[in-house]
Amino acid sequence: MKSPRKGLWAAPVLLLLPFYTLASPAYEDRPRARPSTGHTCLGCVVVVSVIEQLARVHNATVQASMERLCSYLPEKLSLRTTCYLAVYTFGPDVIRLLSADMNADVVCHALEFCQRDPGQTVCHLYPLPKEGWKFTLKKARQIVKKSPSPKYRSSSDICSLPLLAKICQKIKFTVTNSVPFRDVDSDKHSAFPTLRGYHWRGRDCNDSDGMTYPGRRPDNWDVHQDSNCNGIWGVDPKDGIPYEKKFCEGSEPRGVILLGDSAGAHFHIPPKWITASQMSLKSFSDLPRALTDELNWPQLSGATGFLNSTSGIKENSIYLHLWKRNRCNHRDYQNLSKNGASSQNLERLIGSLSRNPLLDHPAIVIYAMIGNDVCNGKTDTVRAMTTPEQFYSKVMETLKYLNSHLPNGSHVILYGLPDGTFLWDNLHNRYHPLGQLNKDVTYERFYSFLSCLQISPCHGWMSANQTLRTLTSQRAEQLSNTLKKIATTQKFTNFDLFYVDFDFQEIVKKWQERGGQPWQLIEPVDGFHPNEVASLLLADSLWDKLQLQWPQVLGKENPFNPQIEQVFGDQGGH
Repeated sequence: MKSPRKGLWAAPVLLLLPFYTLASPAYEDRPRARPSTGHTCLGCVVVVSVIEQLARVHNATVQASMERLCSYLPEKLSLRTTCYLAVYTFGPDVIRLLSADMNADVVCHALEFCQRDPGQTVCHLYPLPKEGWKFTLKKARQIVKKSPSPKYRSSSDICSLPLLAKICQKIKFTVTNSVPFRDVDSDKHSAFPTLRGYHWRGRDCNDSDGMTYPGRRPDNWDVHQDSNCNGIWGVDPKDGIPYEKKFCEGSEPRGVILLGDSAGAHFHIPPKWITASQMSLKSFSDLPRALTDELNWPQLSGATGFLNSTSGIKENSIYLHLWKRNRCNHRDYQNLSKNGASSQNLERLIGSLSRNPLLDHPAIVIYAMIGNDVCNGKTDTVRAMTTPEQFYSKVMETLKYLNSHLPNGSHVILYGLPDGTFLWDNLHNRYHPLGQLNKDVTYERFYSFLSCLQISPCHGWMSANQTLRTLTSQRAEQLSNTLKKIATTQKFTNFDLFYVDFDFQEIVKKWQERGGQPWQLIEPVDGFHPNEVASLLLADSLWDKLQLQWPQVLGKENPFNPQIEQVFGDQGGH
């Protein structure tokens, strides 16, 4: 068990109060100078923007818009209650400021959610006020100062009010006692979907038995029980042969394990969460689930996704490809990705690997640290990047660990880093979801705002500075070449090693052949991560390369797949 995080203002972008929350910060890529202040400011600006736009879309008052927003939120994890608490506390000041034609930047600075250090540039998402920043902010602060509403800036102060004490207790109790928290360093399979449960690794079919889990070799051919959770067990009454032996022996079962970052975990904030014109009672139905998965959607990811794509494209994840090739691989997947993961901080992440070299089937491990070794939010972003020497050392540490924990006959694929100049080239002059209603926030302005707050997921590529973008791509190429060198010169006893380029241009070309546009492959809210379509297209491309160049990695195609489906149906689902 791990205690929920404390003091994350606006962790999910719609909550302004620092209550206990299970959600991770949206960008946890590197330690930064003022991470909590930056995320607080971003959360405030997003929420105030949504309130102002809801008022415009529905021709309603600011008060009605705040209440409308709260009514859309689900009661799970006390999200709706928390929202009403925020409205009670900060609503009167927000109403007065928006009624005085102050924009979200001014509102959040006046309410001190956004801080400006001495000598620091004003961080603003929207164009600066025509009357000048200092004059406008002074005017806004005078409005707040004259306001009769109480000034509370901490949850402890707010919760001291008799009227709100019971609500605060309810919020803390609900979140703290909701479900057992499985941290990223847990190596256990689970029968629960989120909190590092079966959205992340194959569902456990007997949570009380530590020797029953996906990926293990069957115990006594699973005559009496399903020891590896692939849904195949028992004895064929016609000939007395165990089904696992009949259908799986010699079929070369194997699982897929991803060592990745937020892209591998499929970090995703739905645009409907911040787009006033799209909001309804159904918009936030998946918010509690997303929060307990750290705003990730691994069940739809390119490596380990097991659900059908929400985008409607026919491509499959690597896991689903493996499962369709051999139904004995059912549930054998592990997504060991983490927001902020890089080659330099893999120790805890890789410690959650669940693979016994003596008891389990071999695995295909995909090493895909595709961003955070070159991406950070620091002003001197190049200096903060991982050097080729540091990269080589840490990758070798990881491979040595894998060699001691993977069954013999496994395979490791090293994925290169992308050329992220694609982001600026295709998005900078397009409108961000927050700017589509009033045509006032482009991705160029959004990128600049994140960099000013020092919370940009990638200051090097999400920048108007072409030289900086080029330097970032050059470092990414250097690190990819380091991976190539390792793949061609290093040998390990328990696995063979391969290198694959992250060829995003190939994916763009395939997408354009279908009539799509390049910008449609990037997450619209953060303007950085590959979206679900891009992830699945990349997975499909990797599968094709493996089939063509290294078919031994994938194992045999099981001729008994039809019989497995006939006898066991969906094998217990996922």
